[in-house]
Amino acid sequence: MIISAINQRVTNKRLGITVMSATLSIFLTACSTLPTTGAAHKATSSLTSNPLIAEMPVIDRQGSIAYVEEQGAGAAKISTLYSIRPDGSDRQLIEQLNGYIYAPAWSTDGQLLAYSKQIPRQSPKIYIYDRNSKTNNLVVNANGSNLSASFSPDGQKMLYSSTVIGNADIYEMRLKDGSTTQLTTLPSTEVQPSYAADGKSFVYVSDKVRAGRPRIYRYDFASGNATKISTGGYAASPQLSFDGTRMAYLNGRQAAVMTLSTGQVVNLAETGLDEPARLSPSGSYAVYPTRNMQGSAQKGGSLVIRSLSGGTSYTISSKAGGVVRSPTWGR
Repeated sequence: MIISAINQRVTNKRLGITVMSATLSIFLTACSTLPTTGAAHKATSSLTSNPLIAEMPVIDRQGSIAYVEEQGAGAAKISTLYSIRPDGSDRQLIEQLNGYIYAPAWSTDGQLLAYSKQIPRQSPKIYIYDRNSKTNNLVVNANGSNLSASFSPDGQKMLYSSTVIGNADIYEMRLKDGSTTQLTTLPSTEVQPSYAADGKSFVYVSDKVRAGRPRIYRYDFASGNATKISTGGYAASPQLSFDGTRMAYLNGRQAAVMTLSTGQVVNLAETGLDEPARLSPSGSYAVYPTRNMQGSAQKGGSLVIRSLSGGTSYTISSKAGGVVRSPTWGR
């Protein structure tokens, strides 16, 4: 399966993982669907009609969710990167291209959005979108696949994975001058880094114990050592909450959230896309994509936003009926 939506399509052959389609099976309560329009007055309406949104902390409600919507297949693939408010309003186009867009990730302050894009006959490269200037800047153009960007808490550095030397390893870049440091050097596959909020460590995925069986590790900057996080089986695409108490990830075929102090896991859903959940800024909510089903056919996709206390949820429909991937919730 993937190692996120990114590595699902770029590195899963190396990991020897077969991607299978799954039937969407979500049993949630208090579920409502928000309109697809981005009109500002709809946001006010949804706040009064959807109790889950009204109860959200301000830091979540005023944040933005970036996600990718895909249309077509193969050489005709069109990928569009959007941002949208958690109430379904203010959907904004960030970029659209013939090709693939992978794993957007917000900076801590919510002003910058890093993501990889791949156009036909080229490898993925990493760009940063600036919300203030509305500009996209190429920041990683190394040979090979460059994926899974993650901003440091202070916004001065960025982690990412790259196959620039032939094997997928994790690098850290100083954004000021572009200087890079290679952090992993194993012959296995190391991908999907994500900083902890204190900047002292990061989580990532490796198949170093057994090829094709990814596990999640935490790398400590001070010691340079990595320790495995006990997840019990196939695990990928980790993201730590801002307070460091929870980790969203892909648990087998389930979008899941773990409480790190106890190891308790809440499996949210099989999404039909093998995509992980991503946590809200407060860590109290999760967002993940699903494929909409009509009979036996797949008809577009939606974002599901779910409370981690009580399990209530609601959905936001795709803009143009495409497949929805890689949501990430920023401030």
